[in-house]
Amino acid sequence: MMNSDLRDVYRGYIDCLNQQDWPALGQFVDEDVHYNDQRVGLSGYREMLEKDYRQIPDLHFNIRFMIADPEHIAARLDFDCTPVGDFMGLPVNGRKVQFSENVFYRFREGRIIEVWSVIDKAAVEAQL
Repeated sequence: MMNSDLRDVYRGYIDCLNQQDWPALGQFVDEDVHYNDQRVGLSGYREMLEKDYRQIPDLHFNIRFMIADPEHIAARLDFDCTPVGDFMGLPVNGRKVQFSENVFYRFREGRIIEVWSVIDKAAVEAQL
């Protein structure tokens, strides 16, 4: 896949997440997807995202930048949101926080097959 095509697929995936269009998720994510080296499958990945939106009702994925090669995307995503209750083990309890996520994806046949994610928990801690 051409890098520009993969970037377009990724933007479509982010739009899917921001619209919470869960029936369309399978257009972007493989049935056998792995998250941080653990097989979660499409249904587990969807459950994880739905849980994220329950914890953070105003969650919105903002691409700060992305880099693509023929089968990978590396991105830095920014968030400005209001988690309810605990978030990443921290007592956020409805306070507005800003943080970033560094995430790497491997694609197979135009769908995400592997995700490696690191969220900047220290940024959240600093705001509490």
